[in-house]
Amino acid sequence: MSEKKKIYKPKPVSGFPEWLPEYRAVEQRWLDKIRAVFESYGYCSIETPAVEELEVIAAKGEDVDKEIYVLERLQADPDEKKDARLALHFDQTVPLARYVAQHFADLTFPFKRYQMQKVWRGERPQMGRMREFTQCDIDVINVDSLPLHFDAEVAAICYEALAAMDMGRVQLRVSNRKILLGLLENIGVKNPAEILRLIDKMDKIGLLEFKVQLEGTTEKEVKNAIIQFVELSNAVKENPSNASGLLRDFIARNDVIARSGSDAAIQMMNEGIEELDFVLKQLEHLGDGVVADLSIVRGLDYYTGTVYETQLLDVPEFVGSVCSGGRYDDLAGSYINKHLPGVGISIGFTRLFDVLRQAGKIEPGPKSPADVLVVLPSEERRDEAAQAARTLRERGMKVELYHAPQKVGKQISYAEKKGIPYVWFPPFEDGLAHEVKNMSTGEQTEASPNDWTI
Repeated sequence: MSEKKKIYKPKPVSGFPEWLPEYRAVEQRWLDKIRAVFESYGYCSIETPAVEELEVIAAKGEDVDKEIYVLERLQADPDEKKDARLALHFDQTVPLARYVAQHFADLTFPFKRYQMQKVWRGERPQMGRMREFTQCDIDVINVDSLPLHFDAEVAAICYEALAAMDMGRVQLRVSNRKILLGLLENIGVKNPAEILRLIDKMDKIGLLEFKVQLEGTTEKEVKNAIIQFVELSNAVKENPSNASGLLRDFIARNDVIARSGSDAAIQMMNEGIEELDFVLKQLEHLGDGVVADLSIVRGLDYYTGTVYETQLLDVPEFVGSVCSGGRYDDLAGSYINKHLPGVGISIGFTRLFDVLRQAGKIEPGPKSPADVLVVLPSEERRDEAAQAARTLRERGMKVELYHAPQKVGKQISYAEKKGIPYVWFPPFEDGLAHEVKNMSTGEQTEASPNDWTI
């Protein structure tokens, strides 16, 4: 008696999503819309390998060891395991920086690229947080200097890409790090990183909790100046057209700033105000879709000027930014002896898609991309059915030929389950005409594969 076959019951791998065909169809359609917006502004597509050398990733200078998946063979030699040198990339900024440095002589600057790829990150899986996910990034990099109007351009592109997916109202929040960094330097904050982290998470913890956590981090006068600045952010949100006026008035009236007298820090703040004012004016065509928000910090140290975050106002389930980024002075400086400033923004696509899917805000698409299902009347008429399918495909339609000569009702039911909108009937007997059935109306009419159109 033969042994019973051992069956391994598959289970999902935590943090590595996969969608059913009806959701994958929506995902593909949305990615196509994002791509179309990116290319409408002249950004070119690049794709980099899934892996980078560990030395390349480490050159970025951030503490990302806990997030990195190292790549090694299961049967690798002991020395090979000990000295693993390849890792899955955890974002697309490191690959971009390496790519620009490596291909510098062959690129045309300003280099405007977009990248829509999967990345891998060792996070604790939860709603909207994945270990494998797709990011849609755009960046523009130039040699020595980069015109400020690109700060507005990438923001507008991001806004339009999100709007193209028709998810409700989108709001782009813009600030400039020079304003806050200049303030902290001016008032003598000794631990700016700690203060920046607190401000960065204020939307999650609220103003009251922010004040509680601010206690003990700095002197009372300095603390009060920081709180006044954070409260100023709300006034700026309500009156974004006067952001620069409110900020300059704040600088002039703040006693702590007045006493410090740091010309360099005040100059930094004024530069930030001027840059923010310029970007906001360039984005006025987006109306209420753009606001100034001084509380935006962005946690990454390489951002030096304009910073962005984006929110879906009609999706309260989505906490945090769906699209973020900013300007950086020299991202590729660790890989090439050139000054390459840039500005970029990234859509966390899989995070966005997963939250909307779980919230029931995505209408599933059809389970098949086919426009037409061609019925197979019998084996004897397979060639005729196949020829009808080929003719329709040659004319630009997506066509599936049913796989077996089963009952017609079963073939029609198959098309219905897969959401195929038309069913084509080749002649069941000599002398009969082709017919096509509209599955949504039930109407069935004679048709020719050579001239019928959807």
